[in-house]
Amino acid sequence: MANSNLTNAKTAKNDEFYTQYPDIEKEINAYLEFNPNVFKGKTVLLPCDDPEWSNFTKFFAQNFESFGLKKLISTSYAPDSKSYKSGYQPTLFETENPQFDQKKTITNGKIFTLTHDKTGDGKIDVNDLEWSYLDGDGDFKSKEIMKLRDEADIIITNPPFSLFRDFLAWIMEADKLFVIIGNMNAIKYKEVFPFISDKKIWLGAGKNDGRNVWYQIPDNFDSFHKEEDGKKYAFVAGTIWFTNIDHGRRHKPIALMTEEDVIKFGTKKPFELYENYNAIEVPNVKHIPSDYDGIMGVPISFLSKHSPEQFEIIWQASGNTRASAPKEILERLKYKIHPDDRGGCTIVNGRRTYDRIFIKHIK
Repeated sequence: MANSNLTNAKTAKNDEFYTQYPDIEKEINAYLEFNPNVFKGKTVLLPCDDPEWSNFTKFFAQNFESFGLKKLISTSYAPDSKSYKSGYQPTLFETENPQFDQKKTITNGKIFTLTHDKTGDGKIDVNDLEWSYLDGDGDFKSKEIMKLRDEADIIITNPPFSLFRDFLAWIMEADKLFVIIGNMNAIKYKEVFPFISDKKIWLGAGKNDGRNVWYQIPDNFDSFHKEEDGKKYAFVAGTIWFTNIDHGRRHKPIALMTEEDVIKFGTKKPFELYENYNAIEVPNVKHIPSDYDGIMGVPISFLSKHSPEQFEIIWQASGNTRASAPKEILERLKYKIHPDDRGGCTIVNGRRTYDRIFIKHIK
């Protein structure tokens, strides 16, 4: 029970990472560069947020007019509904407002909306946000937030990491455009990977290489990596952007060498075949041969460089992937049960490799 409680506490804390403004700006600008009208006339929903100071809310509110938005909606969880209890105190922004409610500030989520110039200063920006308490706690699965989801054209947020599977399913069932943050390990989830292989979702426009990303964390966290201007920050390894909105990086092919040149200048040895799949092991993306016609197993970091015009994504080999792989995929890969593969991992010379994605050149 003690270990379970510790795990639950850690999971709750892992949901309290707040995305920095420059990271949001860099990602969103990449979609605008590819399609300047991507947000024009659209209603954007930012659920699972904290609108009073959220950088997502600030960014889209400040760019409301330049993006040509129709409406911005941002919702938060009620403090009492969160697994991690942070000693919540309402802000002056809330307590000095006539609609402040001592009980609702704890038990109810909030909704911020932006549609017009409320202040009369001739522009629409963050100062024109209007807010009220939600009827419920802000849970994205509630009927109240589902109604907002159905109203929205695009959903953008950093959802709780522990709820990523459920949140993605919530978006996909409504067939909405989205840009969300998740852990790199989510690529391997049986609830996620089929969407990737079917080209229904892909990685965002950022680096998405699984390296450390800095997030702001609550002031009362004891464990952090740096403190600046009175704010605490921690870096998190392996967080990436997921989306179904097109961007230019998706269509940039990887520059590759021939198999002969890869062996000559890179690997210094021929590629090895897996013992349990009819595919070769390619441990580095830069060593993918340009002229190999068969199936190749590559690191999951390949997805950050994947162009659908250059490669077909067939399946993955990580964890118990055999159980979730369609029969026709296993037949295509000529999968053979191996005593050491633990459910589908790739095997080379009797050893399991790291997680792999199977790809093939599109000719």
